[in-house]
Amino acid sequence: MHALITDPERFVYDDGGRWAAGFRPRHVSDCVCRAIAIATPKPYSEVYKALSAIGWTDRRSRYARDADGLVIPREWANERDYIESLGWQWAPTMRIGTGCKVHLRADELPPGRLIVRVSGHLAAMIDGVIHDNHDCSRGGTRCVYGYFHLSS
Repeated sequence: MHALITDPERFVYDDGGRWAAGFRPRHVSDCVCRAIAIATPKPYSEVYKALSAIGWTDRRSRYARDADGLVIPREWANERDYIESLGWQWAPTMRIGTGCKVHLRADELPPGRLIVRVSGHLAAMIDGVIHDNHDCSRGGTRCVYGYFHLSS
């Protein structure tokens, strides 16, 4: 098990299996791979290889804007295609000019396994509990741009 419970009602420490798969160091810019590995749940090394094959890297890269004008990593289109290829569907929660309507909190997101997009980060949320290597909720005030959920 690669999860360490810190506050089981809001946050569980989880590296997605990175350390167990032999990846060092423990903390890098791998939130995309980690979130997918936790939420799907696929082995970290399998997700890492699949993402690497489409040009993803666990290092910071240049940025671009998506169709809604949000600043996103250039590889986001490839990440999104990969996540959708696994049977997950994107549900936007924010558009340009609408302001923040949904925050990274259990009472504002649906239950189940989610891959949540927030500013500069992707995190896994399982039944309202954030699974990540840090509590990225900013005390429940962090705005959610959208999330992936399993298609029905």
